[in-house]
Amino acid sequence: MNRKLVLAVQARLGSSRLPGKVLKEVCGKPILARMLERLGRVETPAKIVVLTTTDNADEPIVQLCRELDVEVFRGHPTDLLDRHYLAGLVHGAEAIAKIPSDCPLIDPAIVDRVLARYVVGDCDYAGNLHPASYPDGNDVEVMGMAALGEAWREAGLALEREHTTPYIWERPERFRLANVAWESGLDYSLSHRWTLDYAEDYEFIRRVYEELYPERPGFGLDDILDLLARKPEIAALNARYAGVNWYRHHLHELKTVDTRHTRMLD
Repeated sequence: MNRKLVLAVQARLGSSRLPGKVLKEVCGKPILARMLERLGRVETPAKIVVLTTTDNADEPIVQLCRELDVEVFRGHPTDLLDRHYLAGLVHGAEAIAKIPSDCPLIDPAIVDRVLARYVVGDCDYAGNLHPASYPDGNDVEVMGMAALGEAWREAGLALEREHTTPYIWERPERFRLANVAWESGLDYSLSHRWTLDYAEDYEFIRRVYEELYPERPGFGLDDILDLLARKPEIAALNARYAGVNWYRHHLHELKTVDTRHTRMLD
């Protein structure tokens, strides 16, 4: 089945915990540039589009994408559902893959696995988060424009607008959902934190790049795990935040997520 896929990388500079995080440098380039470089290794045919906001503060993201010859869509600052849906319409997408820009260590092979699961054609949504099993920071969610459009029209909760996909995965009776589990059979989703939200996360990601990128620019999940086994002090840099995610703020509103899927900060 051939479908026009858009890899939508949401990025903005207004992070409350780590402002400007996607433009912080690793190995001489902004983190966003390094992440786009990794997504360029995805084998499934797809167009990469960076989704940023209409805020003037995000102009540096637009400029960086111009330098990298990557397309940009600018939309609502906080309504990510609106931003994803309108970007899909503009680019004539049949399906959108939502990939946060705070995942600069994402393994392209994992992206391909999730895309392949969606392209089989028997689901409205495919992801690797419900339940999650890969190390945190390998987040991929793919949804057809029909499902995304229904969510765009019907979603009323603030969390459904901000996080794009909850309206879909919270309704298994309404949408055909598929999940891709880590083929190892392991679950590192709450124990291994490879995402970018705090200063300690940046130090972790910077060290991983410094250790692996010079000799192997296309390093993957197994390379990172091998590195952390050899140098556990790197894993310790942001270990206090392992398992911390946005679910913890909305457990009273979510039906399919509970305390097993997140950790509260001490």
